[in-house]
Amino acid sequence: MAIITSLVKAYAQAIYLDGTKKFSEIRPEYAESVKQHAAAIYTQEQLDNALAKGYVTQQEYDETIGYKTVSP
Repeated sequence: MAIITSLVKAYAQAIYLDGTKKFSEIRPEYAESVKQHAAAIYTQEQLDNALAKGYVTQQEYDETIGYKTVSP
């Protein structure tokens, strides 16, 4: 099944920024793409906020942070 970019963006916003969805509520095949998108687009502060507010679990947060590119 093809991953639809607009769904990835919408899921990421709903999970990390709005807290209106959980990973358990989205299609499983989208989870890694959503984490990759969040890592690439959202600031560290936004990701930390998602964890602090309980929008994501510690494991989901750690997996997302794992996708962030390291600046030299």
